[in-house]
Amino acid sequence: MTHPLGLAPSKIIAVHLNFRSRAAERGRFPEEPSYFLKPPSSLSWSGRDLVRPEGTELSAFEGEIAVVIGKRATRVDRGDAAEYIGGIAAANDFGVHDLRYADRGSNLRSKGADGFTPVGPVLLDPREVDLADLRLRTWVNGELVQDDNTGDLLFDFAYLIADLSRNVTLEPGDIILTGTPTGATVVSPGDVVEVAVNDTERLRNRVGEAEPLASPGARPKVTREDRAAAVGGTVPAIKPETEAALRSVSTATLSSQLRKRGLHHTFLTGLRPARPDLRMVGTAHTLRFLPLREDQFAERGGGMNAQKRAVESIGPGQVLVIDAREDHGAGTLGDILALRALKRGAAGVVTDGCLRDSPAFDDLDLPAYSAGAHAAVLGRRHVPWEVGVDVACAGVLVRPGDVLVGDAEGVILIPPALVDEVAADAVAMEREERFILERVADGEHIDGLYPLGKAKRAEYERWSE
Repeated sequence: MTHPLGLAPSKIIAVHLNFRSRAAERGRFPEEPSYFLKPPSSLSWSGRDLVRPEGTELSAFEGEIAVVIGKRATRVDRGDAAEYIGGIAAANDFGVHDLRYADRGSNLRSKGADGFTPVGPVLLDPREVDLADLRLRTWVNGELVQDDNTGDLLFDFAYLIADLSRNVTLEPGDIILTGTPTGATVVSPGDVVEVAVNDTERLRNRVGEAEPLASPGARPKVTREDRAAAVGGTVPAIKPETEAALRSVSTATLSSQLRKRGLHHTFLTGLRPARPDLRMVGTAHTLRFLPLREDQFAERGGGMNAQKRAVESIGPGQVLVIDAREDHGAGTLGDILALRALKRGAAGVVTDGCLRDSPAFDDLDLPAYSAGAHAAVLGRRHVPWEVGVDVACAGVLVRPGDVLVGDAEGVILIPPALVDEVAADAVAMEREERFILERVADGEHIDGLYPLGKAKRAEYERWSE
């Protein structure tokens, strides 16, 4: 059967992680794009069913933008790459994650089945649209579930074409699936998935079900990891009531609560706020520096290096945490990148190195914690290395998604699984301490008062009513 748009790719290349929102959902931000191949036989179009085998349950859609190559591309310069785009279309990178365990990274079984790559129904002329401002939307049964923009891509279309064409010749008609934003999840037989680029006609496909897979070969199996990959979901946000509680208590109180739970190494030592009047509550978005090695800095320090990518991928409510190995011999972040982080919704900046342009932080409405100030650029001591990985900052292990709270005293980390109960207990603890402070101010002896003894506990309960 012939594709209605005349598409006949020699290969379909799909990008793993490319939208910042999806990368944040996964908790990792790739240094370079990674790819997998889908067979040309997986190509489909609007109106055809997405048929999963009976006995599977993790069938997942991924609304994407398809870039169709217009002319033969080999070793294309990034600045010229747009000239090689022949068309833009909506796509659905469909897959059955029950078979993903057996793919060992290839995605052939899980995403390469016949009909698993519908593309269309409209092919946009790249010269008539703004490639940096294309809107991508996905609906399931009429409900909008994905809504993002190519301005949120980690690697734009030109980057992908230039990167791939270094060692893979792209032929006319080849398709690049450029990644999906957050919101992709599992669908069931009978569900209808629609994808559109800008306000064009929607790509529409119904999910169906066929007979079970015949033997021999891998059987469907649901693993915890594959279920998480299929179901998706954003990094859990801090509940509004929990955030309000965290903003009302001191890091000292939070430290006491964590110590009661056996956590003694969560206060980031030696950091001071640029503005003690600002409170900070957010989740960790990490950046790792390695020691300066001139050849590596030449390779990794220029352009959109890891430092700049960390800033451009930070999301609302996230705190940029920089692992500078407690090296104070250079700046690790200046006012321009800090302002950009603020404009992207960052909740704060934390570095165990130094701030550059530090006086400017006095007027920036962004909580910033550092070990001091230094006028030198980071290239004096550091190589910006990677984003979205576990780091060590000021003596504390910080993982992406960890909760960070900062006040005038410093910064403390709270594991996400404990944050609700720690916040609630910290509020209760500070209420007790207000009662104790009042009694001490009135001249009372601390025996039986601090900590509260039985008699004073009864008095406190009457006071708190």
